[in-house]
Amino acid sequence: MRVLYKIAPSPVGPLTLVSDGAALTGLWTEKNAPVPGEIAELPVFELTEKWLDVYFSGREPDFTPPLRMEGTPFRLRVWELLREIPYGSLTSYGAIAEKLRAAGIKASPRAVGGAVGANPVSIIVPCHRVIGSDGSLTGYAGGIETKKALLRLEGSYK
Repeated sequence: MRVLYKIAPSPVGPLTLVSDGAALTGLWTEKNAPVPGEIAELPVFELTEKWLDVYFSGREPDFTPPLRMEGTPFRLRVWELLREIPYGSLTSYGAIAEKLRAAGIKASPRAVGGAVGANPVSIIVPCHRVIGSDGSLTGYAGGIETKKALLRLEGSYK
């Protein structure tokens, strides 16, 4: 499969947008961007940049670019739950594990943390909204300062 990418500027530094040609398959900060494939201009990148413009202006976007995320069934379910976290809200790894257990899926906060950390589409799939059960800002693949900046933008961190 061809990997297409584009570097987009943002207030938190350059973002690498990755696509299979039709959907967004990755969005990474400079700190955690993988080695890309072929640079391209695609409609999905234009739509993603519009989403990012709305988001970084301090508003919640009312649309989502087409996404294609691949992972284990467990990871896919965790990523679905991440998308349910409202703009400006926070949740914990433990709370996500509880939701999974209530749905009959064996889960621990540590397993949830692994899935959250493997999220390939940061910001749009808001893994930055997950914190420790004690309120601590735990790890973020894009760096803790980026996590703080995103949460400040959303009004959930001072």
